[in-house]
Amino acid sequence: MTEFSLTEINEKIARESVFIDPLMSSIEEVIVGQKDIVTKILIGILSNGHILLEGVPGLAKTTIVRVVSQLIETKFQRIQFTPDMLPADLLGTLIYNQKTGGFETKKGPIFANIILADEINRAPAKVQSALLEAMQERQVTIGENTFLLDDPFLVFATQNPIEQEGTYPLPEAQVDRFMLKLKIDYPSKDEEMQILKRMAYTDISINVTSVITSETIRKARSVVNEIYIDEKIEKYIIDLVMATRNPEDYNLGEIKNLIAYGASPRASMYLVLVSKSRAFLQNRGYVVPEDVRYVGEDILRHRIIPTYEAEAEEVTSEDIIQRLFETIQVP
Repeated sequence: MTEFSLTEINEKIARESVFIDPLMSSIEEVIVGQKDIVTKILIGILSNGHILLEGVPGLAKTTIVRVVSQLIETKFQRIQFTPDMLPADLLGTLIYNQKTGGFETKKGPIFANIILADEINRAPAKVQSALLEAMQERQVTIGENTFLLDDPFLVFATQNPIEQEGTYPLPEAQVDRFMLKLKIDYPSKDEEMQILKRMAYTDISINVTSVITSETIRKARSVVNEIYIDEKIEKYIIDLVMATRNPEDYNLGEIKNLIAYGASPRASMYLVLVSKSRAFLQNRGYVVPEDVRYVGEDILRHRIIPTYEAEAEEVTSEDIIQRLFETIQVP
């Protein structure tokens, strides 16, 4: 890549990324800590990818998504998933109009820009499938009519990892539709003190004013696509993904019996895309290996399926990913 074209990309990034600092500042006024999670949510938005957020109750999963969506001038819809939910409750349905003698389409809550699918694993399989089909195709069929969903269309789904009673765990093939799976952890002692001082009141309503538009996001995405990624880093990404399928080819024979299924080709594509988005956030016109490592675990953790043997040895997909990063040579 020529120095001139890199300078040109850097100028575009400088011009189109001015919204990042005010957006982050506005988020930090409401959300204490969780900077990595917020950064990765922004990476997901820039990469046009859906995100699955996992964490125990009370870690502000819903609040983070609500605040981010309010700061972007788009239509936001929160949908509480329940065991008695039907696909029509999500997508919409046909209603008979007595005056005209015909059926009219009543659109469901999925017709928004940012969807918060709260506790997605509480809904039955048909509802999950309806949502995940809309995520993949970015369109919805009601009766005989197909409706394209607005751009941007992003789904942020939350799930609780500890309460399994009354839940319908997402099948691995459906979880694969999510670009990132983010795990939210407990705040530190200092962060918890800040949360107390900021939120321990009877009135904790959160109202923020939008600072960017959906057009800002679209312009930023077009610049993300232009960010340069060297062939050596592309090969590094391919090696990481291929090592999940054939670990013995990468001197990782000891983990072969721990992986039932490796990462799909989606992992390779998403690793390139989110690495570019991370470079954009860093005001860089090119991808470095650290970008891949920063998002690698969030791309791969739900795409590597451990074997029963791994579960018996209490080896998680995160442990396997860590081993990959330690072994695969960085360019």
